Amino acid sequence: MEQELEDRKTEFVVFCIENTAERLKCSGNDVITALDKTHGVEDFLYPSYEALHTQGKDYIVDEVIDYLKAHNPSFITSK
Repeated sequence: MEQELEDRKTEFVVFCIENTAERLKCSGNDVITALDKTHGVEDFLYPSYEALHTQGKDYIVDEVIDYLKAHNPSFITSK
């Protein structure tokens, strides 16, 4: 059961990265690199799973972009 939840969280993180990349017209690798600079996957996406996974795609992507604006603004301004 615990592994199943971890698998769902990982799928959610991939969903967030890929859809954010699509919105920003960049690669998923660019987004993960930007998130890694501030530990965004570990400190934001995984902990936010419970609240965010029930929301729509646009809302989730907006939240990821807001996180990046606050924690890695140079990435957003370069897009």
